[in-house]
Amino acid sequence: MKQYIVDAFTNKVFAGNQAAVCILDEWPNDKLMQSIAKENNFSETSFVVKEGNTYHLRWFTPGGEIDFCGHATLGTSYVILNYYEKDQQEVSFKTQVGKVTVKRKDDLYEMDFPAYTLNKVEVTDRMEEALGIRPIEAYIDRDLMLVLPDAASVRNLKPNLNKIKELEGLIVAVTAHADQEDFDCISRVFAPKLGIPEDPVTGSTHCMITPYWCHRLRKQELICFQASERSGILSTKLCGERVKVAGQAVLFSKGIILED
Repeated sequence: MKQYIVDAFTNKVFAGNQAAVCILDEWPNDKLMQSIAKENNFSETSFVVKEGNTYHLRWFTPGGEIDFCGHATLGTSYVILNYYEKDQQEVSFKTQVGKVTVKRKDDLYEMDFPAYTLNKVEVTDRMEEALGIRPIEAYIDRDLMLVLPDAASVRNLKPNLNKIKELEGLIVAVTAHADQEDFDCISRVFAPKLGIPEDPVTGSTHCMITPYWCHRLRKQELICFQASERSGILSTKLCGERVKVAGQAVLFSKGIILED
């Protein structure tokens, strides 16, 4: 089995978000894919099989399969367009959230994703206890998005991960208006339910962050900064009920796993 490790949403190794990309001729059993994801211990390992003119893509965290992942889609697109479909500028994936198309535009890979719905919910004491600061707004879809007063609150946040785990939503994201002129918004993302204390850069959650800040800032396009230790930059665009998320990627390694 060929496996590539790609750093996504960055143009340099040891930054962005690591994704393992396994290229397959046919599907192994789910138990094996889950074991590989646990062995890699990245926030995501993607598995992909070519089916006709498209690719079937699945994502696994150390804690189980997930329905949608942005950075591993970026990593997979980087591998396919640079090593398997070198003459192509576009690749399509069959996924649990429907068809996902990725286009190569110079050094960026632009992904077309469904937007999340901003379902506003009450800010609670449990949220404040989990974060150590009271959010000013809260929204739920698959993930929980908590809006903080300022960018410094996002950067300096030291959440209680056990209490984060008790909140609604598969993943908990915090966001605020950016305090640097190069960026529109700042975020951090925590996913202890999936065995991921903090996710370095999260494409899927920006399908929720983008509609919020586009409406607040009255803009259609954003430059988003995720302030994890590794950090990363995402260019996003709101297109009705879709969000385009673009970023760079760089190869860290390639090899063979489970060779007989």
